[in-house]
Amino acid sequence: QVQLVESGGGLVQPGGSLRLSCGASGSRFSFNTMGWYRRAPGKERDFVAVITSSSRTNYADSVKGRFTISRDNAKNTVYLQMNDLKPEDTAVYYCRTTAWDPLISSEYTYWGQGTQVTVSS
Repeated sequence: QVQLVESGGGLVQPGGSLRLSCGASGSRFSFNTMGWYRRAPGKERDFVAVITSSSRTNYADSVKGRFTISRDNAKNTVYLQMNDLKPEDTAVYYCRTTAWDPLISSEYTYWGQGTQVTVSS
């Protein structure tokens, strides 16, 4: 089974920075895409950023130029560096991965438990 463990959330002032981390466990799996989504209070969960196994990236327009996604394939870990944070970035941030299971030749999607990011003065 795959487990995703996120860390790095917290309270930050507008204009500040935070770095989220998400480690994936499950030694037989290949982690293809890894990414971040967020759910703001009273809203749907939205896409933030994604990175492929070959390090191609894509971002939501609202975070382009401020957030950077990266990954360490040796550690099965994905990072989200968030700079110039705004109050509208306040949300629970969820890690997501698509993992290939060679035992059953199938790919599944897994989610982390979420980490709270609050941007407020």
